[in-house]
Amino acid sequence: MNDGFDIYTIIFAALALFVFWKLRSVLGTRTGNERPPQDPFVGRPQSDPANDKVIPLPQRTTEQAAPKPAPDVDEPAGPRWAGVAEPDTPVARGLDQIAEAERGFDAKEFLVGARAAYEMIVTAFAAGDRKTLKPLLAREVFESFSAAIADRENRGETVESNFVSIEKAEIAAAEAANRTAQVTVRFVSKLITATRDRTGAVIDGSPTEIADLVDVWTFSRELNARDPNWRLISTEPL
Repeated sequence: MNDGFDIYTIIFAALALFVFWKLRSVLGTRTGNERPPQDPFVGRPQSDPANDKVIPLPQRTTEQAAPKPAPDVDEPAGPRWAGVAEPDTPVARGLDQIAEAERGFDAKEFLVGARAAYEMIVTAFAAGDRKTLKPLLAREVFESFSAAIADRENRGETVESNFVSIEKAEIAAAEAANRTAQVTVRFVSKLITATRDRTGAVIDGSPTEIADLVDVWTFSRELNARDPNWRLISTEPL
């Protein structure tokens, strides 16, 4: 047997080579569960085909890095009665009185209701419809309207009326006193109306021409009452 190259040298060399190969095969293999070495919020390069178990993480955008501040919710409010009354005017001060006495008061909603009531009252009066008129009018106004309808009926007259539009409805005055709110509204409207006698002849107005009307009506209601309805307490044609 050769002194420099015996059987034990060969065995130990083979064993060392086997151990080195096993260690290299284990350390050089990725399982996909390793912690990525870079910042996880920084975009990773495209995956290498030799390392396709590594999943790129999303890039950190500018919005993620610095979220936008929430909008300021304490923006200054506009005038209280914007679109209804100019600030520091008698109308605005009167509306303030009503709102202070009754928190649920809304001037814009009131005008919506006033427009609807105006059209209903004008139409019902022309048709002689007392049933529709009664809940919308104060007692004195209802009696006056009812008397006018009765006179017309006694003369055998009829009224034809077609509402075209309400061009404008604006608050002209407002106040709260003695637990009662009063709001005066100036209406500008367009109407086709004609009054006929017993024979059918037109004695007033026109069945084809549009007439321009301007009326100033005052509505009233008891403050904080269960009944939310406003009633017409006076009319003034202009």
